[in-house]
Amino acid sequence: MKIKNYLIRVVASFYFLIAMVPFDVTAQAPANTPPATRTVFVSPEIGSNNSVTFRLRAPEAKEVSLSVDSVPVAGGSEPRKLKKDTGGVWSITLGPLAPELYSYTFVVDGVRTIDPSNPVVKRDGRRNESMLLVNGIASDLYGVKNVPHGTLSKVWYPSPAIGLTRRVYVYTPPGYETSGKKYPVFYLLHGSGGDEDAWTTLGRAPYIMDNLIAEGKAKPMIVVMTNGNAFQSAAPGDDPVENGTPPADRSSYAGKFETSLVKDVVPYIEKNYRTLTDKNNRAIAGLSMGGGHTITITNNNPDKFGYVAVFSMGARNPDSTFDKRLQAVKANGVRLYWIACGVDDRLMDTYKALQKSLDKNGVPYTSYESSGGHTWANWRIYLAKLAPLLFK
Repeated sequence: MKIKNYLIRVVASFYFLIAMVPFDVTAQAPANTPPATRTVFVSPEIGSNNSVTFRLRAPEAKEVSLSVDSVPVAGGSEPRKLKKDTGGVWSITLGPLAPELYSYTFVVDGVRTIDPSNPVVKRDGRRNESMLLVNGIASDLYGVKNVPHGTLSKVWYPSPAIGLTRRVYVYTPPGYETSGKKYPVFYLLHGSGGDEDAWTTLGRAPYIMDNLIAEGKAKPMIVVMTNGNAFQSAAPGDDPVENGTPPADRSSYAGKFETSLVKDVVPYIEKNYRTLTDKNNRAIAGLSMGGGHTITITNNNPDKFGYVAVFSMGARNPDSTFDKRLQAVKANGVRLYWIACGVDDRLMDTYKALQKSLDKNGVPYTSYESSGGHTWANWRIYLAKLAPLLFK
């Protein structure tokens, strides 16, 4: 078991090293291209004013366009079309872009592809996209800094409530291995289409926590990132069970994840890690689908979590049963109920419905509304704002 855990930590450390590869990479034409015609270029190339130039060598292509997450398009419509030079290199310059972590892809004659000149790629569910970090104050927490780092472990645990052995990502804060201390635990849930890898790859949670803890803004804590898809054992590629289970079969798993988190995950973490086990040292938060899971879990178990946060999700058709469960959450003394949503989010109506239900039932809460919509750009911000409020 010690050897297995050691190998897990080695893999996790390698993941962090890969993430440190510079985002500006020089791309060269294939080696068999005659020297006189080889094109050397950088993509993406960040200018001094944070303008960004994207390039792709595709001399035979008829049309190339670019899609970038969280960047408004002039006129409000995609795609952004690139222009081709005489060497067969297509390019476009955007910006200046606000400091943020962006994802993007090219579309070449109708086929979507990542940027072959950029080694930094993220997986969002079953989609792969290239990544670009524009540095600045707003994105400062997302980068790797010269600070003490926590450990990210990928752990398999038994889940009798679901009937599978499943995987969970566990972040332990800097110094956990040698401190001998017990820590509070933060359960962090992903959205629809994601899995246990989402908050690490897309949400930058380990980086955000490292930096907040180093600055003294957040208490050292264990962060548990689960797979909210009860029909999966783990993320695609590591799941021996799912293999494309038809949607019709997935309906039988409804509600099982919420039960499993309380009956399987929490007990496993508290048995295998040095944790503080009272409800005021447990927090739970989730985005979108994970926000719905958070509401269900805390409504059904009002005595389990002292801190509750819901990102980009809310109440769907709240009724008298929903009211009674919120009243139980209040009666059990929740220390913080924190909700957040983007003003352009497609689920803003559910967020407002949750606000009304909390008001109606006298549950104190803190709300935060940001610009933008249903995006990771917002969810990273929400995590960075929430973490310093936990376990105070």
